[in-house]
Amino acid sequence: MKNLDKLSKFISLVLRHKPDAAGITLDEHGWANVDELLAGVNHSGRKINMEILEEIVKTDSKQRYSFNQDKTLIRANQGHSVLVDVELKEQEPPEFLYHGTAARFLKSIEAEGLKPMSRLYVHLSNDVGTALTVGKRHGEAVLLKVCSGDMYRDGEKFYLSENGVWLTKKVDPRYFVIVND
Repeated sequence: MKNLDKLSKFISLVLRHKPDAAGITLDEHGWANVDELLAGVNHSGRKINMEILEEIVKTDSKQRYSFNQDKTLIRANQGHSVLVDVELKEQEPPEFLYHGTAARFLKSIEAEGLKPMSRLYVHLSNDVGTALTVGKRHGEAVLLKVCSGDMYRDGEKFYLSENGVWLTKKVDPRYFVIVND
């Protein structure tokens, strides 16, 4: 299982940030040829086949990846730092969404708002638990409650990824409050 986690993290790196780490290219929608990905991962010294890749896609706790219909193409659902259009459909968000971050980033966030940083979008969660889990990865977690309904009514666009992550380009400080746990 640990080996699957390592492979999944490498595939995430390849499909979201560095396709050249496996010697592949992504099309304009973030799709990679599965045969090329398998060959590239194996060439990097890691061992993978289609059965293992299918297991990674099926069991990934964050549902990071999607196959096309005939499983000849694969892509990351969101979180890219490389410029791709994963064909997200604009959707009206719920009234509130949540963002977890580390306390050490709070001063900057309060001043400048939430920005995508190295990614294409700011990631928001439907639930507090997921947001806090994300925030804890970076240190002492802080929870932000985002007034997504107000943002949407004010013209900001929201997208819902295949794996249930809400995405938007930025969140101005006037649209969130810090929730103390």
